[in-house]
Amino acid sequence: QDWEKVARKLQTRSMPPAGLPRPDERTYSSLLATLESSLDKAAAANVNPGRTDTFRRLNRTEYRNAIRDLLGIEVDVTSLLPADESSHGFDNVTVGDLSPTLLERYLSAARKISRLAVGSPGRSPGGDTVTLPPDLTQEEHFEDLPLGTRGGMVVRYNFPLDAGYEIQIRLARDRNEHVEGLREPHEVELMLDGDRVKLFRVSPPPAGKDHSQVDKDLSVRVPVKAGPHVVAVAFPKMDSMLLETERQPWHAHFNMDRHPRIRPALYSISVNGPYEASGPGTTPSRQKIFVCQPRRQGEEEACAKRIFSGLTRLAYRRPVSDADLQAPLKFFREARKEGGFESAVEMGLSVVLVSPEFLFRVEQDPAGLKPGSAYAVSDLELASRLSFFLWSSIPDDELLDVAVKGKLKTPAVLDQQVRRMLADSRSRALVSNFAEQWLYLRNLASATPDMRLFPDFDDNLRQAFRRETELFFESILREDRSVLELLTANYTFVNERLAKHYGIPNVYGSRFRRIDFGPDSVRGGLLRHGSILTVTSYATRTSPVIRGKWVLDNILGVPPPPPPPSVPALKENAGIGKQVSIRDRMAQHRANPACSGCHQLMDPVGFSLENYDAVGRWRNVDDATPIDASGSLPDGTKFDGVRGLQKSLLSRPEAFATTLTGKLLTYALGRGVEHYDSPAIRRIVRDSQTKDFRFSSFITGIVSSTPFQMRRSQ
Repeated sequence: QDWEKVARKLQTRSMPPAGLPRPDERTYSSLLATLESSLDKAAAANVNPGRTDTFRRLNRTEYRNAIRDLLGIEVDVTSLLPADESSHGFDNVTVGDLSPTLLERYLSAARKISRLAVGSPGRSPGGDTVTLPPDLTQEEHFEDLPLGTRGGMVVRYNFPLDAGYEIQIRLARDRNEHVEGLREPHEVELMLDGDRVKLFRVSPPPAGKDHSQVDKDLSVRVPVKAGPHVVAVAFPKMDSMLLETERQPWHAHFNMDRHPRIRPALYSISVNGPYEASGPGTTPSRQKIFVCQPRRQGEEEACAKRIFSGLTRLAYRRPVSDADLQAPLKFFREARKEGGFESAVEMGLSVVLVSPEFLFRVEQDPAGLKPGSAYAVSDLELASRLSFFLWSSIPDDELLDVAVKGKLKTPAVLDQQVRRMLADSRSRALVSNFAEQWLYLRNLASATPDMRLFPDFDDNLRQAFRRETELFFESILREDRSVLELLTANYTFVNERLAKHYGIPNVYGSRFRRIDFGPDSVRGGLLRHGSILTVTSYATRTSPVIRGKWVLDNILGVPPPPPPPSVPALKENAGIGKQVSIRDRMAQHRANPACSGCHQLMDPVGFSLENYDAVGRWRNVDDATPIDASGSLPDGTKFDGVRGLQKSLLSRPEAFATTLTGKLLTYALGRGVEHYDSPAIRRIVRDSQTKDFRFSSFITGIVSSTPFQMRRSQ
């Protein structure tokens, strides 16, 4: 363990400490190669694949995706299950507990999902409301809505029955309950699957009247076939309407004190029903569930068994026996005494969805093994590891079939399955689940830059930041490009809103598109993305500390130690009497011996990003003080600005490749990376280096590695 720490410090050149005599690069490389070779030989002689937990509960994302792939319906898990806690940077690590309260939530979710999937005709009318963020500016066209409209919302909603549904629209109000921006009549268009349902007209109330009745008639009852549909609302642009971004400098129009809305905005869409239901209809979920229909009562048991056999095979991720079917069939029989065949199937399905075989991923040691023995996981366990790594979901029929035949561990077969799964749209989970956690994109939801200092920041920009980084990461994944382009790329993805924020001309419309830059551009790879720069800042200013820590932890792989207790806060300019640069304030902070050790590592890295303000805009001065973006790495390498930081980080690309491999391996295994995983990580990095660090080489390297294919007995 200690020697692995030494090897890592040598690789990142953080040993010996900066300021002490250091060997030349050739000596570093020679010593590191000798040490790593010895460590790898020792690891090969005593294989230690580590140990994943025996029981790992599906986290909220995995549960949602499993329901989608099992039953063909999308569910809002945020309303059904509590958020998962993260460990080692990811929320699929050490997820094992199931408290009585959480079990009750799973029971409730199973009942609701089963009812929705089957389409129970006895469903009483209910309602769901989707609300827009209050800081969403609705002056421009939104993606996925018709051209010639502005603002609004798109909701993908699963209608449970063929029936009538009432769709209610509410407009945004200020704190005085006045509909914002309603100075003249406006039109509001309601659409279902792209077709107009109704065009409403909303007008200001008569003088002296309140606004309580302004949008009370923005509702309509419409017949809808059961299944997933797209409900959309938008405001048709008026002929006299000027582009707000051309009329005056951009401001986020949702703050009544500073920039009140100049036109009405949507607040929420509610769907109520079903009313006068005519039946369950034909939905994707019913097609997945009802693989047979009994013609007479004597055929019901056999049909139910066939239904549950198929569902449990996918849900439990393995072949099932008659014993596995006893519980759902028992509840099916009991429910059949009181109701019809389909309601009985619904009851049996709810039993499947609360079974530990569905809710938990189980990996048990083979009988008779000595404690601490290394063994290969079964093909079925490997299939689950693979699907939850690449899809954050359950294996599909093809993957299960290969595993049941015992062929998944064959290198050629495993490689073929990995490439098939990466080409599948479900692999986008690597973007929405892995990348969003690794890069802290989920923190954007809680990022609230001070409106006094950054009046143009709104939810539109927040969403654009996130979308830029998602599309950027996904392009490297889909095109199988070098992972080094995450840092070096001379391109990114923007729409008009983001382009205006970045100062990029001639980009129009809400659609995102790839933009290529020249060598002197300040835009490009991750270190220049507004998303990263915003989540590593405070509400009122940048933070070299947070930015430096982010780079050290997520790019260089040398996270600083946690801060000591009772660390004093950094003094702000307010009350000092004169403007003091952030660099000078940090120098005052580092004067405290308790703070200096960590800050000497983090601050110089963060300073190199000071040309970007707290919302990612380029600047040359801060508080009338010229920006000093000089910085250094823990190895003492000095550089200037983001371009110098990028060049220094990639002077030894294997360091970043090692960090990325460790993050991917943590996510893939659902446990933290330990010292005994280092030989496998080195092997993956060396192999990827021969393949130009292409993204697929990291994935294939991980799934064929010892930690992924083996386990240590307890």
